[in-house]
Amino acid sequence: MAASDSGALSVSQITTLIKRSLEGQFPDVTLEGEISNFRPSSTGHYYFTLKDDQASIQAVMFRNRIGKLDFDPADGQLVLVRGSVSVYARRGNYQIICEQMTRAGVGSILAMLEERKRKLALEGLFAQERKQPIPPYPTRVAVITSPTGAAIRDILQVTGRRHAGIHLVIVQHRSRAILPLPGLPSRSKGRTASGSGR
Repeated sequence: MAASDSGALSVSQITTLIKRSLEGQFPDVTLEGEISNFRPSSTGHYYFTLKDDQASIQAVMFRNRIGKLDFDPADGQLVLVRGSVSVYARRGNYQIICEQMTRAGVGSILAMLEERKRKLALEGLFAQERKQPIPPYPTRVAVITSPTGAAIRDILQVTGRRHAGIHLVIVQHRSRAILPLPGLPSRSKGRTASGSGR
């Protein structure tokens, strides 16, 4: 593969080299990981992320393989997948194309959620008598998110179009995972916004 006169490789050239190397070394590999960001597509394929506590890899299972599954994949499940590593040159990322997938247990995130649910239930926080009716048209809504991200802009725009009178309380949170709820108030800061979408 020839480099340019400057001796530099093009993006396409280095990506091709990486693609050959990875796909040549991992044509058949078995991985264990926890499913997250599971998103079935309208075309029938499954797209998701496999992760452990230190790393993650994108994964896809095409619909002609899905019929062999004996369970419904979901976020938080610990699974074994067998397939080949592939490089998607246009996006410059790598993924595993899953040929097979079996359950391997309960993932750490799901186990954490279940344990937290159990503790909250022991405190009586799920008791029926503590529940309050949700008004059909709330006038004040809290949103836990980054105040500068795309999500809050979308919320403000939609709220401005559909419910301009609603009062939003934006609770700032930097982490994308809001599982450690007990520490949330100390790391969050509230501010208010109208539903004007501006």
